Amino acid sequence: MCRNIKTLFNFDPPVADSEIHEASLQFVRKLSGFHTPSKTNEEAFHKAVDEVAAAARILMDSLVTNAEPRNREVEKERARARNLKRFGPQA
Repeated sequence: MCRNIKTLFNFDPPVADSEIHEASLQFVRKLSGFHTPSKTNEEAFHKAVDEVAAAARILMDSLVTNAEPRNREVEKERARARNLKRFGPQA
């Protein structure tokens, strides 16, 4: 799957609509193979993004967990550490 799509569930503060929209956009781009659709496909592309975002919002609002919410800053630091280990220091 697309590596740019990040886990959005169980964070404090909760996921924002803009984050869901960005993930939906990445998903539709991956499925369609278009970064930017042609004028002919533009309406269908944007409709798909909106529909995926709506489904994702329903999912996020429906999920439940007993786990403590994750901290966004801590998760960013963990990702940086994984990237450093994987790719080494960047120049």
